Amino acid sequence: MTTKIDNLDDEVMCSCSGTTRGQILRFFKAGLDIDAISRKTGALSGCAGCEWDIEQFLKELAVQQIE
Repeated sequence: MTTKIDNLDDEVMCSCSGTTRGQILRFFKAGLDIDAISRKTGALSGCAGCEWDIEQFLKELAVQQIE
């Protein structure tokens, strides 16, 4: 059964590299910062159209981690 969370994990956040929200979440949970995530996935290294979305997502994750 597919849930709403599963669909969000599959959402592509960087169309240049095909990096998904779920991949970014897994790397964040593993302790990687935005630069390391970019190196691992290729996100943020193309047109930079995803930069704001990925930065915002990582900020939200950091806030959730603190709470």
